[in-house]
Amino acid sequence: MSRFLLHSLKWMLLSILFHAPVFGAQIFITNYPSEANAKVFVTKYPSEANCIVYETQYSSDNDPGVWFYTKYKGDARAVIYYTQYKSDADLIVYFTKYKSDARCRY
Repeated sequence: MSRFLLHSLKWMLLSILFHAPVFGAQIFITNYPSEANAKVFVTKYPSEANCIVYETQYSSDNDPGVWFYTKYKGDARAVIYYTQYKSDADLIVYFTKYKSDARCRY
């Protein structure tokens, strides 16, 4: 497959995972990059981010950019691996304190 096609498929998968209409993004964090749907880099700057993420305590929260961390991989909509390197990331996120700021752009 061409590099462009792989990149497009990856973004389409991420879009499906993080924009599901029924529930907010239920996220499981893995220690293994090979089992992750996406490698995520956390930035200090919202202008660098693909997603401005708000962490919620409620699994039923369904707004774009709102993430709920689940304890069990089987309950997750997406499995992510946090990477220390921006160049390795599939998704760059910035965490906000305000739910109203949460959004994703692909």
